[in-house]
Amino acid sequence: MTRRTTYLFGLFAALVVTAALAKAGIDITTWVRLDNPAIRYYDEPANDPVARLGRQIESGEVTLDYTPSRMGYLPSLLKHLGINIDSQVMVFSKTSFQAVLISPAAPRAIFFNDSVTVGSVQGAEVYELAALDPKQGVMFYTFDMRKAAKPVFDRRDVCMQCHQGPATEGVPGILVSSVYPGGDGTPAFRAGLVTTDQRTPFDERWGGWYVTGTHGMLRHRGNAVSRDLHRPQDLDQHESQNLTSLDRKVNVNGPTFLTNTSDIVALMTLEHQTRMTNLITRIGWDTRVALNNGSLPEFSKRLDEEVDEIVTYMLYADEAPLRDTVQGVSTFTKTFPERGPRDRNGRSLRDFDLHTKLFRYPMTYMIYSEAFDSMPDEARDRIYHRLHDVLTGADHNAKFAKLAAADRQAVLEILKDTKTNLPAWWQSVGTQTTGKQEAGH
Repeated sequence: MTRRTTYLFGLFAALVVTAALAKAGIDITTWVRLDNPAIRYYDEPANDPVARLGRQIESGEVTLDYTPSRMGYLPSLLKHLGINIDSQVMVFSKTSFQAVLISPAAPRAIFFNDSVTVGSVQGAEVYELAALDPKQGVMFYTFDMRKAAKPVFDRRDVCMQCHQGPATEGVPGILVSSVYPGGDGTPAFRAGLVTTDQRTPFDERWGGWYVTGTHGMLRHRGNAVSRDLHRPQDLDQHESQNLTSLDRKVNVNGPTFLTNTSDIVALMTLEHQTRMTNLITRIGWDTRVALNNGSLPEFSKRLDEEVDEIVTYMLYADEAPLRDTVQGVSTFTKTFPERGPRDRNGRSLRDFDLHTKLFRYPMTYMIYSEAFDSMPDEARDRIYHRLHDVLTGADHNAKFAKLAAADRQAVLEILKDTKTNLPAWWQSVGTQTTGKQEAGH
């Protein structure tokens, strides 16, 4: 298989996805122009974790270890990017530009942290990387698997065929999709494709993915393929639920995988993070464009709408509830919360719940990200004011009614202890939730 073959397959998949979105009535004209003078996506120097590591390799400050007998650069690459092995999840649907190499027997392994994802495909020539630049959004790279004196990361514009559009808020971003895969992993696009995140009902998630972990009576689309081309929605779900091992599904001892799990809690965390990342990028880009055009007053109403959207997501107000307990089978549930930070009472926004919701406290850990802090002041200040209004009970919008007063108060306290660059006014004003809001719970 040549790189041209993988490119053409990826291009075909992207065109089919775009056509399906258009047919479904989804606006496909919401892309933000990458060459906009306020953005200059390809022209501005990248400052994401992958770009930084590339500069360290070039200068000789960092040397990646290479293991010729098994994993090549992968373990060293993950180590230097600060990515834990237990974040591994596996996708077997053909939804990568290296699609022809991917199948249920040879899934793509994905590893991630808050700002970087690394994809590894069996028999491929390159690793796939996506990294969050504080201002420019997600950057896409490939990294040659072959040993070299000074390996380099190559920017890849081919990724934009699938990674900029309605599913990514119109900016270069990342996404998790759920499809109806055939026996070889080819998605039945005409049967429907769902971009999944915290809002997605559990039973619509993870078509085309392997999933390990228990979830009681809950059902998902993972670990299953369609046997009938004419009825792709009829997935063969025999032995597909509550799996604690993939031994009967795939050989996980190959050189692509560093562990034998595709952890359900890691998948749910990645889903939350994808849209959160894209929302942060979109509001930052739109505000920069308005500032550059001198049109901020005209943009004010739209900015308020975007603030409402991002605050709703940050507070998990639109999260689909869990109807049963979820439990992972890797160490991810333990190591992810350990990354902190924690307040004086030992609480962290990374603490999991997993009984009725994903996280214990209703505030995204992505509020600590460089990307959030790098937003234009005009956008970030409005977000802080709206967050504070909701958390103190001054905002009575019904969409936030499910946020318990005790949880709102906990978030206020956690942020005051752990978010070092909160606005000065946030620290000085009262943070006690109102009695009126308390009475509603």
